[in-house]
Amino acid sequence: MAVLVTGGAGYIGSHMVLALIDAGHDEVVVIDDLSTGFDWALPPEVTLVRGDVADQSLVAETVRRHKIDALAHFAAKIVVPDSVADPLGYYLANTVKSRALIEAAIHAGVRHVIFSSTAAVYGEPAVVPVPEDLAPNPINPYGRSKLMTEWMLEDAARAHGISYVVLRYFNVAGADPRGRSGQSTPNATHLIKVATQAALGKRERLEVFGTDYPTPDGSCLRDYIQVSDLAAAHLVALNHLRGGGESLTLNCGYGRGYSVLEVIDVVKSVSGVDFPVTLSPRRPGDPSRIVAGADRIRAELGWVPQHDDLRGIVTQALAWEEALGRRNRI
Repeated sequence: MAVLVTGGAGYIGSHMVLALIDAGHDEVVVIDDLSTGFDWALPPEVTLVRGDVADQSLVAETVRRHKIDALAHFAAKIVVPDSVADPLGYYLANTVKSRALIEAAIHAGVRHVIFSSTAAVYGEPAVVPVPEDLAPNPINPYGRSKLMTEWMLEDAARAHGISYVVLRYFNVAGADPRGRSGQSTPNATHLIKVATQAALGKRERLEVFGTDYPTPDGSCLRDYIQVSDLAAAHLVALNHLRGGGESLTLNCGYGRGYSVLEVIDVVKSVSGVDFPVTLSPRRPGDPSRIVAGADRIRAELGWVPQHDDLRGIVTQALAWEEALGRRNRI
């Protein structure tokens, strides 16, 4: 049976595609409108269907034609401040379109769903590290839009007999260790991406939003998970579901946090460049501290991270950014 990856030409989705191919999956199908993804990020053996995940006829035809039994849903809008400025756009992209996708996929025969969710569903957690059983309390439209989709998936699974794994990501970073993919969106807001661009002179400076948070150095504190480790988490989730496992909601992170200023110091150290940094006021919607309580995915699915090293993650991101620069000059 084949796997359908929505948003598979994007940052995290493309690493999922690589993980599936590396694991020997014979048929991987991607639906992507290429609004933020790139067709060159996909291996030649992957089938790319260019289109909108909310196009139910397209989804149903794709599922039936390729005999797809499992869906990995990555396609989404993901920038917290943008969600505050454009909440309806985020509810459309992340909730309304997900509803259309899930309905079409289930009716066409998909039995297993892996959903790309976010730690933003927890909001400003009272407990750190954050356990999965902490009641969600998102503080921005991005987190709310994702939580709504979690609820829809839970209800649909109960009604239609499918199984699912919701993976709540913390901060995704780094690149494929073999240099095949990485964060390629020019205006991405991921801290490590932006910092490596500043180190390479692609940006004049790096802006830090908020230095008055209740953290040791006043900047936001996050749990950074390497993108290939995250893709591996999806693989073990897929194997769990295909093996008859129950539906689960799990955190994906390392259980350790780094502040924005600590990450900047590491990027400066790895790159050897003391790039300019501007300290600015807080952005709306950013929680001060969020770190994964990620014991369950290790215990229940046997996930074993291979890249839990911030300097290594930064080194990968820097190498990818350099390669991307060479590619864009061709």
